[in-house]
Amino acid sequence: MDIIEARGLVKRYGEVVALDGLDLTVPKGTILGLLGPNGAGKTTAVSILTTLLEPDSGTATVAGADLVTSPGEVRKRIGLSGQYAAVDEHLTGFENLEMIGRLYHLGRNRSRERAREMLERFSLAEAADRPVNTYSGGMRRRLDLAGALVSEAPVLFLDEPTTGLDPRSRTELWTVIRDLVDRGRTLLLTTQYLEEADQLADAIVVIDHGRQIAGGTADELKAMVGGERIEVSLHPEASMEDAQRVLARFSLDGLHVEDRALTAPVAGGAQTLTETLRAFDAEGVKLRDVGLRRPTLDDVFLSLTGHTAEPEETSDTRHDEIKEEVH
Repeated sequence: MDIIEARGLVKRYGEVVALDGLDLTVPKGTILGLLGPNGAGKTTAVSILTTLLEPDSGTATVAGADLVTSPGEVRKRIGLSGQYAAVDEHLTGFENLEMIGRLYHLGRNRSRERAREMLERFSLAEAADRPVNTYSGGMRRRLDLAGALVSEAPVLFLDEPTTGLDPRSRTELWTVIRDLVDRGRTLLLTTQYLEEADQLADAIVVIDHGRQIAGGTADELKAMVGGERIEVSLHPEASMEDAQRVLARFSLDGLHVEDRALTAPVAGGAQTLTETLRAFDAEGVKLRDVGLRRPTLDDVFLSLTGHTAEPEETSDTRHDEIKEEVH
């Protein structure tokens, strides 16, 4: 059962097309990673699916409710965390979360209970009664994410949720997200980081200029750009001819040679790397350095679009957080 389903979503800002016929489906109890650089249309897609924007054309349903004809029903069934923390700086962390619970009509007691639970889960309990204007950027981000979870909504939209988080906080958030899915939640996650999508998403849709350009699992996307590569840097005394002959045995599609370095697409991961090292040793080819490299987000985008995923300011970053409308 697809709990999120969108067909042909189009959104324009004047002459700029932010979404250009985007299709999305997300089965219940799974995570879809929406991957793309800034300006690709990720935030516009989330804004439409959470009723903050209306599409110029196309249709979509979330948890059985139509976005255009029943936006109120959609809002009851979703939680949202945008790119920037949407919290009231003059309230305490606890008061922010309690307010969100009340806006979701959880009732006074349940709202307070959920607020405490979320503060504990996101390591904010000690700062619960401090005004948010005393919080660090990372703390505000965690509070905003906690707010998206207060309602226990069946569908969550997380728009680049780890922006501004340190590695420890990012790892903690990944654990929370996995736990949510284990409990039956459905998530649509936008990110610029293939690593994050790799860690969390059951399926990934790559978009650029408002349209889907690729889809599949993280491994399938990496395979599109050649999968794994062995990279070798030769010792000054090593024979380039001998090195090329050895590495060619393991290469799937030729060698790339640059100065005293060789790169070859391979399969088999660490086992192939081990066999390659043994072959170099047997042939007496001395190496300065060797490594097994998997494709990065930039590799994927360079292969699919001809450009990397460097952030750029476009119409997609014009989205103003109006989180209260969702609540």
